[in-house]
Amino acid sequence: MSDALTAVDAGAPARRRVPLRPVPLLEARDLVVVREGDSGPLPVLDGVSLSVASSEVVDVTGPSGAGKTTLLRALARMLPGATGSLLLAGRPADAFSPEAWRALVALVPQRAVLVSGTVRENLLVPWTLKVRQGRPVVGDETLRDTLDRAGLADVNLSREASRLSVGQGARVALLRVLLTAPDVLLLDEPDANLDEESAAQVAAMTVRFAEAGGGVVRVRHTRPDGVASRRLRLAGGRFEEVAS
Repeated sequence: MSDALTAVDAGAPARRRVPLRPVPLLEARDLVVVREGDSGPLPVLDGVSLSVASSEVVDVTGPSGAGKTTLLRALARMLPGATGSLLLAGRPADAFSPEAWRALVALVPQRAVLVSGTVRENLLVPWTLKVRQGRPVVGDETLRDTLDRAGLADVNLSREASRLSVGQGARVALLRVLLTAPDVLLLDEPDANLDEESAAQVAAMTVRFAEAGGGVVRVRHTRPDGVASRRLRLAGGRFEEVAS
């Protein structure tokens, strides 16, 4: 380098380094969902955008019929008519098959859906699906430990699922998804109609998932439980941030 260039560089002000923003774990941009109403097309989601970081829990609230469940279904790519962009750790949704996406961005519906059979058989349902063919099946030791940590130490793997209480069934349904190690959980009113003990256990399971690096979007109607770092209200097809 010449002396002239060296002198110029020496006298130039130092450039400010702009810190890189972390890539969200899950990102939705300009989601639009329209359904037919009595008087014509009705936008349920009207350009909604959302980002969820690793280890973050975001609660979505809003009036009945505002589109909260629709939002979760759109994030899970379960609404073919939805438009907008979805990204997982910066990768566009089109880079994944719908089945692979739903394995990583997992929706847990409000009402626990358990199949006829034992608790063990219910926990292992995901390994009967094509998306997990050829993968090692979780063993009884892991299943037992998982139940114990969810406050279900008194539930045997051989118990018929039909004999579970509502709270126990909700926890088994959530554990079934957690065992598949998704990146993001989409929880539709996970503590609705649960007793206080079961609701607390579900919240604790959610916290452990987030602490391990997962992202969570919860639809909730009940009062804040201290788990979420952000609360968003969905109304009129759009979000507004509310105090946590």
